[in-house]
Amino acid sequence: MTPTELNRALDQGQIPTLLFLYGEETYLRDRSLERLRDFLVPADARDFNFNIFYGKDVLVETLVDTARTFPVFASHRLIVVKDAQNLSAGQLDQLLPYLQHPVDETILVFVADKIDGRKKFFQEFKKNGELVEFKQPYDNQIPAFVREHARSAGKSFTEEGMALFCRRVSNNLQEIDGELTKLYGYLGKADLIDVADVRAVVSDTRVESVFDLTNALGNRNAAEALRLLRRLHDEGTASLLILSMLTRHYRQLWKIQELLNQNVARKDIPRQVGVNPYFADGLIRQAGRFSARQFRRIFELFLHTDLALKSSGADAEALMEELVLNLVAE
Repeated sequence: MTPTELNRALDQGQIPTLLFLYGEETYLRDRSLERLRDFLVPADARDFNFNIFYGKDVLVETLVDTARTFPVFASHRLIVVKDAQNLSAGQLDQLLPYLQHPVDETILVFVADKIDGRKKFFQEFKKNGELVEFKQPYDNQIPAFVREHARSAGKSFTEEGMALFCRRVSNNLQEIDGELTKLYGYLGKADLIDVADVRAVVSDTRVESVFDLTNALGNRNAAEALRLLRRLHDEGTASLLILSMLTRHYRQLWKIQELLNQNVARKDIPRQVGVNPYFADGLIRQAGRFSARQFRRIFELFLHTDLALKSSGADAEALMEELVLNLVAE
């Protein structure tokens, strides 16, 4: 079951008696858990029909006894086991009899960062319940989330404001929610978010700086590229992290070039590369500045720099400056 299918099941009132919510995207995971609670257990019935346990210290016998206890003056009991990744193999095995015969009036929900689907517990779980994975969204999924979030708050973005906002945040929805909340407070009663508002509120992140750096490299502007590199270092960004971000960016450019050579429609490129559509035109322009031979040479430079950073006693910032000058000359 996907998160979308879970929401649809909630809309239809068809909720599995066993649910396992897991994955690294905690914002959507937590929102789904809140929605389950609000749907299943009215606020005035939670003292009797809503129980929370934690994987680190839960007693399985107590958990199962609670799950087999009928709700009080309500149709369902909701039980949540948080940090379920901390349940031991022995505890998971103890839960197998309940998984085979769950109580219809109890919704038992496990919440974890990750699972090992090979374990017998999860094989058994899938027979009577649903595993729901919450994955980190791709960059090209962020604008839709931001637009819907703003709409719910009675706000909207100009196209330029949206592009800058998406460039300045990561794909961490918890972070995005926090930045949007700050924006709404800054706007007050105003309802349109423009570039100036984003610049005033949303932090200038390394992602934008690296994008600007690669743009300067593509334009063969050595002075600007070195200035941006030094800014990243001044902000405390490690050389290896800058290198990995540059490598990721050039990998996207090379993939875009290959798709263009295959006559893939420009509108389909963001989805196939997994990038934010707002950046597509800029990335396509950058990709057109390099040949396949140049890309191969660039990745040789990346490998050489990576090995030097990890194995030599040379100054890391000096190695990165040498890399930037070589990329400009490429």
